[in-house]
Amino acid sequence: MAKLRTGRQKYYDFFSHFYDLFINLHSSNDRDETRTFLVDSALLENKRRAKVLDICCGTGSVALSFATHFSDCLVIGYDFSLGMLKKAKEKDSFGNVAFIKGDAADLSFADGCFDIVCCSHALYELKGPARKQALLEMKRVVKPAGRVLIMEHEVPRKRFIKLLFYLRMLMMGPKDAREFIKKGGAAFQDIFEDVALSHTRSGKSKLFICRKSFDDKKERSL
Repeated sequence: MAKLRTGRQKYYDFFSHFYDLFINLHSSNDRDETRTFLVDSALLENKRRAKVLDICCGTGSVALSFATHFSDCLVIGYDFSLGMLKKAKEKDSFGNVAFIKGDAADLSFADGCFDIVCCSHALYELKGPARKQALLEMKRVVKPAGRVLIMEHEVPRKRFIKLLFYLRMLMMGPKDAREFIKKGGAAFQDIFEDVALSHTRSGKSKLFICRKSFDDKKERSL
């Protein structure tokens, strides 16, 4: 298991050199819309000194978006790839985001310490047991009134982009990744009491909004 883990870390360390280019190709003009949609869904406008944890942060785009929109937030980007974290730190021109190396399935934080925990377009890359444990950890570290925001891809419509999408699925392990995508909201309802679903305007991404307890104002039940 340790050998496999090291191999995946090396893969992401290498991929970090091309990651932003891949995202730009995949997301095109919708990437800013997607990040803004995720940040706006956190509903932090009236929350002072909110604490935000971005799990599997990659090169830090989402974490940096939170820091840009809410200057008094404490934002932490969390990833197991030193290559990804190095790229993220290079993009943080103001130095106002903490980037930490760690395992999504074993978060090094106390219970109930974050207002927002998010994971953008990355959860499908974890294997089944690790994915479930990561969700349990997200639930553990978010505050009782906080939100866990999970953004995932919809299957692309354009032929070339769809090909890239399915190639990515194959690299992650076709059976496990496809089963997770097919399961949809049920994967989160197994962990959280309250799960709502919304979509970006472009329809290319979907956002699962998860809470520890029921929310009477949730946008749409699954």
